[in-house]
Amino acid sequence: MSIPSHPVVPEILFNSIAMNLITYTERLTLRELIPGDAMHFFSLNADPEVLRYTGDEPFASVAAAETFLWNYPDYQRNGFGRWAVLDREAGEFLGWCGLKRNEEGLVDLGFRFYRKCWGKGYATEAARASVAYGFEQLGISEIIGRAAIDNRASIRVLEKVGMKFWKEGRCEGIERAVYYRVKRGE
Repeated sequence: MSIPSHPVVPEILFNSIAMNLITYTERLTLRELIPGDAMHFFSLNADPEVLRYTGDEPFASVAAAETFLWNYPDYQRNGFGRWAVLDREAGEFLGWCGLKRNEEGLVDLGFRFYRKCWGKGYATEAARASVAYGFEQLGISEIIGRAAIDNRASIRVLEKVGMKFWKEGRCEGIERAVYYRVKRGE
């Protein structure tokens, strides 16, 4: 097992196997998703307010969420994906954030957090870390973000990480969405 060159925090250990730590911030740790996150994925998507602007459906069961995580293709296919966001000190699962290559071939920033975590700056902090990782570690030249036109909170996060309005359109189950983007070096 290789040891990362940065400080290892206790929450990146799962059944004595080091998780693939992506990055961390002052308050957060971002790591790859694992099947052991299934209960969190199920619970997160079971909250209608969390899914309100996403176009996603809740998982039918914890087992369905686990199957989704076992079969999550983005890390192998693209070398990146959505990442678990944990409280750095307590190790508590707060939600997810990260990058994915979307159906249009664009690198898309996305995030979803438990409602109890809203309004605490976690989405902005994790999104900033994800964008920085995409530019600095992955060499991505442009990252977009999409949100339902009525989802002001998510739009504010996109703006806070330096994204500018690009266009309106439709995306993955969201009839009226806004697209934002930022290019490396902006």
